[in-house]
Amino acid sequence: MIRFLYAGGLNRYPRLRDSMFRDRAAQFADRLGWEVHVDDTGAERDAYDAEDPLYVIWEGPDGRHAGSMRFLPTTGRTMLSDHFAHLLPDGPVCSPRIWECTRFCIAPGAAAHVPAALLLGALEMGLELGLSHGVGVFDARMLAVYRRLGWPPAPLGTAGPGRAAISAGMWRFAPEVRPRLLRRAGISPAVSRHWVERGFGRGRLVLAA
Repeated sequence: MIRFLYAGGLNRYPRLRDSMFRDRAAQFADRLGWEVHVDDTGAERDAYDAEDPLYVIWEGPDGRHAGSMRFLPTTGRTMLSDHFAHLLPDGPVCSPRIWECTRFCIAPGAAAHVPAALLLGALEMGLELGLSHGVGVFDARMLAVYRRLGWPPAPLGTAGPGRAAISAGMWRFAPEVRPRLLRRAGISPAVSRHWVERGFGRGRLVLAA
């Protein structure tokens, strides 16, 4: 199931929290070889985890992390503006209705539907908060994944050739995307709506449109 948790709420779910940061280390440090900080407990955290992001997390039946994404408003610090500004030929992205997505992570052995379920959770989050777009940085491999799942980003800028290319792109939070992601994830509309009501409160928008 999906949980929507701000950083300050992670401590209510220590098993979910700890397994998420360890799975991030396994993916980004071990499998992908990124230069990220892994602490003595095997957890990967960075400065943006201290900015009170909103996490979209798939929690398995055992209470452990199976996949997650991290969101921050582009009006504050973002990885895109701090480290990937060269991918934005039209200048910085800064709007209260556009949030950055980072640390798309899938746990080792996670079920095949988890990536689509995470994108569905991200869409529901954006619609509930009155956001217009998500923005993020991705490589050629992930672009193929997003296309296969039915919600590819619109490119903003790219650096590098072929499979080594790194791009920035935008996802539009639009209701018409929901049916595709529901099918890919094998989730019913009622279950998806339950996630939102549990995470944000019934019928309450946290950010005005």
